[in-house]
Amino acid sequence: MENLIFSLNATLPIFILMLLGVFFRKVGLMDGRFVNQMNQFVFKAALPVLLFEDLAGSDFFHVWDTRFVLFCFGATLAEILLAGCVSLLLKDKNLRGEFIQSCYRSSAALLGIAFIKNIYGNAGMAPLMIIGSVPLYNTIAVLILSFTRPGQKNLSKGVLKDTLKGVCTNPIILGILAGMIWSVMGLKQPAIMEKTVASLSAVATPLGLMAMGASFDWKKAGEAVRPALLATAMKLLVMTGAFLPAAIWLGFRNEQLVAILVMLGSATTVSCFVMARNMGHEGVLTSSVVALTTCASAFTLTFWLYLIKSLSLI
Repeated sequence: MENLIFSLNATLPIFILMLLGVFFRKVGLMDGRFVNQMNQFVFKAALPVLLFEDLAGSDFFHVWDTRFVLFCFGATLAEILLAGCVSLLLKDKNLRGEFIQSCYRSSAALLGIAFIKNIYGNAGMAPLMIIGSVPLYNTIAVLILSFTRPGQKNLSKGVLKDTLKGVCTNPIILGILAGMIWSVMGLKQPAIMEKTVASLSAVATPLGLMAMGASFDWKKAGEAVRPALLATAMKLLVMTGAFLPAAIWLGFRNEQLVAILVMLGSATTVSCFVMARNMGHEGVLTSSVVALTTCASAFTLTFWLYLIKSLSLI
C-alpha cells in the first residue's frame, strides 16, 4: 500500500492539473488563442529557465553522465526503428509517418520534469535525458513526416536546413546548454537574478500542464481507432516493456531510472499534432493518439512506477 500511495502521489497531481486545463477551457477561462500563447510562453521562456536553474546550481562534472545520455539516445533510436517496422502493418501508407512519430515522441520535457519534481523536488536527470532524446525526436520526426507526406517524392534541402535550424534554436536545448555553461564556469547567480529565475521557473510546470490539457480536442480520441489504439499500446506498454528492463539490467537506478521511465512511457507530446499538420498530414491519427495516451498514461505510469518502487529500484 505504501508503494501505491507513493506512485499515486507522483502521478495524480500531474493529471489533475491537466484536467483543470480542460475544465478552465470548458468554462471559458481559457480560449484557443490564450492556450496557444501560454504554450508558447512555457516552451520558449518558463521551461528553458527551469532547466537552466537546475543545471546552473549544480556541479556539472558531478551531474554529467555520458553512459546515461548514450543510453537515452540509443533507446530512442531503437524505439524509432521498432515503430517503423510496426508501421509497415498499416494498409494506408499515408498514416505511417504519423504512426511512427506518435509511437516514440514523449512529453519528455514538460511531463517528465513535472513527474520527476513530484518525486525528488527538482528536475533530477531530466536535462540529461532531454539532451539524449529530444534533438533526435525532432530531427527524425521531420525526416519521417517529410518522406511520408501525401504526394511527397523527394526530401528537399530546405526541409533539411529548417530541421537543423530548429534543433539548434530549440529553446529547451538552449536553456540546458546555458545552464551547463554556467555550471562549468562555476558562476554564482546574484540574488536578484536567482530570485527572478526561481519565480519564472516555478510557473513552468503548472502552466504547461494546464495548457496541455486545454490545447487539444479530446473528442478526436474516437477517430482512426484501430491505428490509434495500436500506437497507444506501443507508446505506453511495448516501448516501456522492451527498454525499461534493459535500463535496469545496465544498472540505472533512482533518478536515472525515473527519467528513463518518463522518456519511454509518458504520453505522446501535443507538438506531434502541430508538426504533422504543418508538414501536410491530416493529423487525425496523431491527435487521437495524443488524447488516448494522455488519458491512459495516468494509469500506466502509475503502474510502472509502482512496479519499480516495489522492486526497490528507486
